[in-house]
Amino acid sequence: MINFLNLNSQYIDGQWKEGNSQLSMKNQNPYNQETLTTYQAASKTDIDHAYQVAQKAQKKWQQQNPTFQRGIFEQAVHVIEDHHEAIVEVINKEIGGTRLKAEFEISLVKNMLKEASTFPFRMDGKILPSMTDGKENQVYRIPIGVVGVISPFNFPFFLSMKSIAPALATGNGVVVKPHEHTVITGGTMIAKIFEEAGLPQGLLNIVTTEISEIGDAFVEHPIPQSISFTGSTAIGRHIGSIAGRELKDVHLELGGNSGLIVLDDADIDLAVSAAIFSRFTHQGQICMSANRIIIHEDVYDTFVEKYVAKVNELSCGDPCDDTTIIGPLINEKQVENTKQIIEAGINEGADPLVHGQVRGNVVEPVVFGNVTKNMTVAKEEMFAPVVSLFKASSEEEILDIVNDTSYGLSGAVHTQNIERGAQLAKQMETGMIHINDGTINDEPNVAFGGMKNSGVGRLNGEWSLDAFTTTKWISIQHNRKQFPYS
Repeated sequence: MINFLNLNSQYIDGQWKEGNSQLSMKNQNPYNQETLTTYQAASKTDIDHAYQVAQKAQKKWQQQNPTFQRGIFEQAVHVIEDHHEAIVEVINKEIGGTRLKAEFEISLVKNMLKEASTFPFRMDGKILPSMTDGKENQVYRIPIGVVGVISPFNFPFFLSMKSIAPALATGNGVVVKPHEHTVITGGTMIAKIFEEAGLPQGLLNIVTTEISEIGDAFVEHPIPQSISFTGSTAIGRHIGSIAGRELKDVHLELGGNSGLIVLDDADIDLAVSAAIFSRFTHQGQICMSANRIIIHEDVYDTFVEKYVAKVNELSCGDPCDDTTIIGPLINEKQVENTKQIIEAGINEGADPLVHGQVRGNVVEPVVFGNVTKNMTVAKEEMFAPVVSLFKASSEEEILDIVNDTSYGLSGAVHTQNIERGAQLAKQMETGMIHINDGTINDEPNVAFGGMKNSGVGRLNGEWSLDAFTTTKWISIQHNRKQFPYS
């Protein structure tokens, strides 16, 4: 059984090695602050080396038989299944993920790999007619070349794989910079899985480092033609500006402030369950989490009574305890930010229907009632188990509340009238809306992405095929062509 927690090196050109930076970094358990491992950070020289070898390996990989390529991804699924409990342990200890969260994330990763395994046989082309006699137009789908992936701390195994697997499966080389708090789950563990699966060396490279050490070198480097970033809107704007300046393709999956709507004809018990899952899964550290629940006034009191009762039953504490629902936030900075938002909510007049305690990095649930649009808790993306409840008297007011945000990632509508829900969903300014479900949804064959400040581009299925490939036009003139001069 592989001990993934020992993977504290850079992975470049199929070799495990120390970084060339003088910076030594510590990887800590967010629940008890235990040091899991230390590692020597990557330097700009390491990043250059990683991109160089990825570019070299990609040229041969692009020519590989698609059956061989498909087999790598199928074998990666088997590696994950064979080391399931070891992966759960990493998710527990490195990111504070509960058993429920770990099982959910592993399932998402396996489904993404299975979808990616189909991509080598979907690199199709077209023959198009021409306006010129005797001419044939061939249009090929080809890899971009090398893709740079920057992944976050919240769902690092899945959100790294969401770009890594499709990029590799479409014939590209990949270099990954995982978040500094989740270098194993979002980086080196994935490298080890693909190494065990037989991926040719040099195609996938992991550089673990701090931005203070490398600056913008990862994005500015001339080799990657595409940058896939998942993280905050502020950093996404910065990366997008660099990519634009350097004429690179960019895919940004950013923040969210999703709304879950409960109409007056909703199945209240179902809506309560969906709202609980949509807010408190992984301590609310999911970009699709329902920060805001907008409830029709006719069912507000009934919903709130049942919702608060369920929230009070949620167990908080050690993520290694299989009964725990809410574990720790990733670090003290996130805890302090959350405490400030909670304090602002109280000072601005929100009603704390549930006001849990803060114990170390564990923030117990906080539920604010009778929230209004101008309050801080309504406007901020809360990466924590804190939720705002709104009361609305009409569909017009509901839409006014749900759309009054700079974000637009996910959303949900609960109603027993499906057509009514669909019509309301069409008016919600968000990239994904789910009727009679939660806000947290991701399927490997369906377009994923947001509107407004929640991101640029779409991934999954055919959209990932488009994201990590480009098209090449080759024309063939079969008849001797007459030119107007010469």
